[in-house]
Amino acid sequence: MLTRHSPSKGPGSPDVWGFYEEDTGSIQYLVADPDSRKGAVIDVVQNFDPAEARTSFESADEILAFAEEQGIAIERVLDTHPHADHLMASAYLKDKLSVPNAIGEKVLEIADLWRDLYHLPDAFDPARDFDSLYSDSEIFRIGGIEARVILSPGHTLGSITYVVGDAAFVHDTLMYPDMGSSRADFPGGDAGMLWDSIQTILSLPEETRLFVGHDYGTEERDEIFWEATVAEHRRDNKHVRDGVTKEEFVKTRTERDETLSLPDRMLHALQINLRAGRLPPAESDGHVYLKIPVNRL
Repeated sequence: MLTRHSPSKGPGSPDVWGFYEEDTGSIQYLVADPDSRKGAVIDVVQNFDPAEARTSFESADEILAFAEEQGIAIERVLDTHPHADHLMASAYLKDKLSVPNAIGEKVLEIADLWRDLYHLPDAFDPARDFDSLYSDSEIFRIGGIEARVILSPGHTLGSITYVVGDAAFVHDTLMYPDMGSSRADFPGGDAGMLWDSIQTILSLPEETRLFVGHDYGTEERDEIFWEATVAEHRRDNKHVRDGVTKEEFVKTRTERDETLSLPDRMLHALQINLRAGRLPPAESDGHVYLKIPVNRL
């Protein structure tokens, strides 16, 4: 698994490691206080083979082994939103490490949307499956470093950003500057809200390191990237650099989204991720089944 280290810049600045999950183009993160060696993981993937509907935890276990090698004690399992393109490993990590897991509080509203889409009125209880449902501006600590939550809707209505010292984990709101921004056409998404969320992120100090949730390369580059500063995004981001208006962005984003197919794991993923990565209960034959809505989206 491709791994890169973004080292601490000094007091109050965390070490960050990104781990690239190739099947879904997802970047998973380990963030740690270099002084206390206490850390958290963010947006870790539960591996999934859609052809066979088979789950496994190779990616999560590799990150756990890496953290152990580095002498980092993981104290929190964090997700930025209920992902549509990959399964989350939140519940697995919570159980394996005996540490709390968390997501944004608007996951409750996202669960309402998907109960209707799946016609599963009693299916999801995020308050049961996540130990913390973070609100906008909520503060916690990773070791000795303050972490702050920013509500960042647009990609989903409940996406959040984690700002940990001079590092911000901006999930599927921004992409690497040469790719611009992420789609806003999923249920509950909105391009105008996405613009507003991005402007809040880009109002952070210029030296803030922004870590995105996905990269797929481009026609011009094969190498995968996931880190750029606020200043670099404001100068170079193809969708939201300084000088672009909200109206221009919404038009570009909406036209682009109309050409995109749904992620091939989306209808599998949401009914698992709204359970923090747990599979649905086994049925009377002892096996687990997923429910796929037809002609709903």
